[in-house]
Amino acid sequence: MTRETVLSEVSDGIATITINRPEVLNALNMQLLGDLLGVIGEVSTDADVKIVVITGAGKAFVAGADIAQMKEFTTRQALAFGDFGHSVLLGLETMDKPVIAAVNGYALGGGTEIALGCDFIYASSKAKFGQPEVGLGIIPGFGGTQRLARTVGMNKARELIYTGDIIDAAEAKRIGLVGDVFAPEELMDKVREKAQAIMTKGLFAIGTAKRLINKGVDLSLDAALEFEKQAFSALFGSEDQKIGMTAFVEKKAPQFRNR
Repeated sequence: MTRETVLSEVSDGIATITINRPEVLNALNMQLLGDLLGVIGEVSTDADVKIVVITGAGKAFVAGADIAQMKEFTTRQALAFGDFGHSVLLGLETMDKPVIAAVNGYALGGGTEIALGCDFIYASSKAKFGQPEVGLGIIPGFGGTQRLARTVGMNKARELIYTGDIIDAAEAKRIGLVGDVFAPEELMDKVREKAQAIMTKGLFAIGTAKRLINKGVDLSLDAALEFEKQAFSALFGSEDQKIGMTAFVEKKAPQFRNR
């Protein structure tokens, strides 16, 4: 599952996707987006993959889009580029498997947007986040105006987008963008620890919870609660519910089958 600009490795149920254009700080171009979309499709259907981690090679997670490529875009080309980016984010969000962003350095523009498409974010203390697009005369184009507001609140999202300010990992944690911050040399080990802990739980139930969370934000509270009630009761027909509750009563560790 390796392409020129995106590397993928599966080990012990964890697929690690590495964005791999370190010579340009992993700047996004059409080839990289296509490679990333292809790898996302592969890991989402790979039965050996239980959880996905996305990171970047070198000093950056993704330092933004490839401006050298973008500057000559027509409006039609820009729309196609935006559509491609949205497809990548949709692939991350709709995947039943948990996806963790391990942000090791610069995550600017499309980098912040890709991280926002993951279920949650852990960061190196050297990480930087921002949506600086207005400094180029454009706006975030891969969902940043929407996902950032849903994550950090509307007022803070407005401030970050209008100013184009770049914030460090500590500030990103303070505002709720990042779950936790680790020393650079510890980041991937800590992320794998979290992934391994998640894999001891009922992944079929986690996939259901992911769909509920993503769907519910666009519904009224009454509709979202009804959606939850139906999904909750449906899980009582799953093998994992029987395994999990029986193990609890018998004071054993559950051996989930993820179905």
